[in-house]
Amino acid sequence: MTGVGLAVVGLLLCFVGLRSIHLALLACGFALGWLVAEGLGASVAVAAIVAACAAVVGWVLARVVFRAALFVVGGLAGGVIGAKLFGLLEGDDGNVLLAVIFVVAVAVLTGLAAQRYHETAAIWACAFGGAGLALSGLGRIWPNTLGFLRTPDTTAEAVLSAAAWLVLGALGWTVQRRLVQQPRQAPV
Repeated sequence: MTGVGLAVVGLLLCFVGLRSIHLALLACGFALGWLVAEGLGASVAVAAIVAACAAVVGWVLARVVFRAALFVVGGLAGGVIGAKLFGLLEGDDGNVLLAVIFVVAVAVLTGLAAQRYHETAAIWACAFGGAGLALSGLGRIWPNTLGFLRTPDTTAEAVLSAAAWLVLGALGWTVQRRLVQQPRQAPV
């Protein structure tokens, strides 16, 4: 069930992340918490608790610091992207300290890009962060067949996983751009 939940949260973030800033905050926080906890070897229950806490903390932080909301959304989504990149590059053999430094660096850079380039960078971050989480969820659902989407063991698996991530992220970016460009109708 956890793989399905990860895939659903990832797909929501990938395809409609910026349409609702609240959804983007909660999904990014959840994704970041899950991927970091899982990368550090946490059990499913601990990863779920860490992910839920990260979702709430990310949402509260963005609400309290409203002017920095795009930075926070970009930073959380950038953390997801950093965790996915680290998983693709290091697999299961990664150093915990190096993982934390790498994820934080990507998160800060993505947050700064979102703050500077607004919707364009935030949509990019949500799309690729969600795509990474969705693929990790698929790897959890079918570990024998698609486990390489979560942690590739060979170079060929890493290349295939990266290609799938780029394609799904680009598709999510395209969908989100169209959703954001559509005129928003007033509620009835």
